[in-house]
Amino acid sequence: MGTNPQDALNRLIAAFEAHAQAARAADLADASIVEAAEARLRDAFFTYDDVLFNNYGVDLPFDVLEDDDLDDDDYDEDDYDENGDDDEEDDWDDYDDDYDEDDLDED
Repeated sequence: MGTNPQDALNRLIAAFEAHAQAARAADLADASIVEAAEARLRDAFFTYDDVLFNNYGVDLPFDVLEDDDLDDDDYDEDDYDENGDDDEEDDWDDYDDDYDEDDLDED
């Protein structure tokens, strides 16, 4: 990609400013203005990220998530099963080694 990194950064900053302006002026009944600004911002972000990497080998410290990535936050107990089985008691075996009932005796 032959884009100058400074030009890509300037376009990204302008896209942020346009998005902020669209958000301030947005009518809730017509969200198309904000959606268009979001699309331009997303494009400017990805362009800047690509230019930065291609010119300097540097990635931005964050990523834009797609809507289907947001569903990954739905955790259940099986996500934390260390052994891959459904036996929850086995998962606690590692944590009870330093605790015994003798620890409760008041000798």
